[in-house]
Amino acid sequence: MSATKITWIGHATVLVETHQGQRLVIDPWLEGNPKCPPEFYELDRIDAILITHGHFDHLGSAEALAKRTGAAVVSNFEIGNYLNSRGVSNTIGMNKGGTVEVAGVQATMVYADHSSGISTDQGILYGGEAAGFVLTLPDGLTVYHAGDTNVFRDMELIATLYGPEIALLPIGGHFTMGPKEAAYAARLLGVKTVIPIHYGTFPVLSGTPAALKTLLQDTAIQVAAIEPGQRYQ
Repeated sequence: MSATKITWIGHATVLVETHQGQRLVIDPWLEGNPKCPPEFYELDRIDAILITHGHFDHLGSAEALAKRTGAAVVSNFEIGNYLNSRGVSNTIGMNKGGTVEVAGVQATMVYADHSSGISTDQGILYGGEAAGFVLTLPDGLTVYHAGDTNVFRDMELIATLYGPEIALLPIGGHFTMGPKEAAYAARLLGVKTVIPIHYGTFPVLSGTPAALKTLLQDTAIQVAAIEPGQRYQ
């Protein structure tokens, strides 16, 4: 029986492969993403797509990927309706506090401190509220993808309710947490491992894993800094 694998595809896009072989992608932004390795532009088999919010760098490839693979799309109610209007039929709209089962994984939507507009040719549409996801995998591993967020005190509730072991945290700054805030978030969450995301894509996203490691050096929390296309197992 193989282990769970987490591949960072650049920016906030993450591929999770369970030990049973299910493949879930979170916040797919593939072609057009400066940090996405070309071999990931067209993912072949995806069982589920999870979207934390409506910004182009998180929603950008969801429509095409869903239509090509037939994967179920999990998002807030508003983004689900938007994708329905674009011809994506297999959507699961939900909201914060809810849990759905998709591709053998329990996905719980949790709070995030961010915005969620959807950019269209007609302007910016209301995209509901931004969120994060806690995934409980078939082998019992619990993974938290924070989406785009600032640190917030109720991360302690996420720790108490769901006990995530691995956290995918944005560290770039400017639009999300930087290393200072992410280090505090890691402490609130009580996780064993942080995989940094949402940094280095553009110059303004200047936070670094090295800075995060320095801020967490007095803890037992591991900072697993992987390059786009690399897998954490």
